[in-house]
Amino acid sequence: MTSVLTEAALLESVPTGLLIDGQWRPAGSGKSFDVEDPATGKVLLSIADASAEDAAEALNAAVNAQASWAATPARVRGEILRKAFELVTERAEDFALLMTIEMGKPLSEARGEVAYGAEFLRWFSEEAVRAYGRYSVSPDGKSRLLVQKKPVGPCLLITPWNFPLAMATRKVAPAVAAGCTMVLKPAKLTPLTSMLFASVMQEAGLPRGVLNVIPSTSAGATTGPLIRDPRLRKLSFTGSTEVGRRLLADASETVLRTSMELGGNAPFVVFEDADIDAAVNGAMLAKLRNMGEACTAANRFIVHEAVAAEFAEKFAAKMSTMTPARGTEEDSKVGPLIDAKSRDKVHELVTDALAAGATAVLGGAAVDGPGYFYQPTILTGVKEGVRILSEEIFGPVAPIITFTDEDQAVRLANSTEYGLVAYVFTKDLNRGLRMGERLETGMLGLNAGVVSNAAAPFGGVKQSGLGREGGVEGIDEYLYTQYVGIADPYAA
Repeated sequence: MTSVLTEAALLESVPTGLLIDGQWRPAGSGKSFDVEDPATGKVLLSIADASAEDAAEALNAAVNAQASWAATPARVRGEILRKAFELVTERAEDFALLMTIEMGKPLSEARGEVAYGAEFLRWFSEEAVRAYGRYSVSPDGKSRLLVQKKPVGPCLLITPWNFPLAMATRKVAPAVAAGCTMVLKPAKLTPLTSMLFASVMQEAGLPRGVLNVIPSTSAGATTGPLIRDPRLRKLSFTGSTEVGRRLLADASETVLRTSMELGGNAPFVVFEDADIDAAVNGAMLAKLRNMGEACTAANRFIVHEAVAAEFAEKFAAKMSTMTPARGTEEDSKVGPLIDAKSRDKVHELVTDALAAGATAVLGGAAVDGPGYFYQPTILTGVKEGVRILSEEIFGPVAPIITFTDEDQAVRLANSTEYGLVAYVFTKDLNRGLRMGERLETGMLGLNAGVVSNAAAPFGGVKQSGLGREGGVEGIDEYLYTQYVGIADPYAA
């Protein structure tokens, strides 16, 4: 497939202002900031840099639109989402190219994200009409119980840089379906995709003020006052656990309802009875998707000692074919990391593991510029206690540690403050079910290297977050339950 637009024409189609009350406008201060291509370091666009005053106006617009939007029939809200799904699908190549040049992922992966992100629009277009309540007679027969679901109200949605479209649709779609208005704060590193998506939502018929977008280089200055504003009723954040903790502390001042999708440290467990070829294919997906820059990325490969050598050899053979290159190039299999700081952090973790006795059977170094590339890397002989096993890598690096029995595998897998996702490869279904019960994780890929699905509840436990996105559970994050007690209609 080829893009509908050239890079230059595509960039010309992207709004560069703030979206407030249905209008694209410059920042009140007149300030702007540059968005760079991480594969080249070149500036793509300069866009408006929102201030605290701009953010306040965006919340004002959301508050003013809330009552009429909540009263809009669910079928109408669902049809807007369905139209948005169709528009995103029609412009799939444009969205894919935009994500590739602003975030770095290979074009083939970007196309996959467009399909995944669009599915949230379709899924929640169908869920919009299913916010069911109930009516019943009280147990003593003396009253009637009416329970209904209502939109929580204006929401602040803060998205990360690594999945610019999917993280926006995963939050915006259920909010729209539930009848909530929004202020969207996209990541400063990759705001362009969110801005193009917002323009598509306008084209799909979303009323003014329902979705407001405020890109900014100062997240604290713009979102901090909003979180403390009692008119805001919901905060949904995807990002690091460190930032999530601070936001939770701020949200406690107004007892703000929160959803938090935070860090991960996913174990990838391979048992001695596993299909090693299938495990390697799963490892490629779980590790190299998005260059490893995903909270769901396999971070620790916990492999039974009887098959560790075979797994490492086959894994290295597969990974050695992954060519680092700008995502728009035909032979690109691994794009750049998002910036120099991220690349340097990955190399720091690798260097620390090597100093502690690990061996690099593949890679182990940065790639000369331009761009922020890192070699696909496999480390064996990794010892417990090294940083690379406890910190989120966010790069194309796979450290392998061995185990001898199931209890040890469980202990190693659970030895983290995180609990987002785990992967287990085994031919023994009973063992797979036991691992599902014993692992402290919100999601499990059983003989599968990818778990993300719009129809499934995405989220973690422990310090990986609160709440769920996607599935039938996803819309509940934007609804609250109201109980109405009704007097006995038969009473005199």
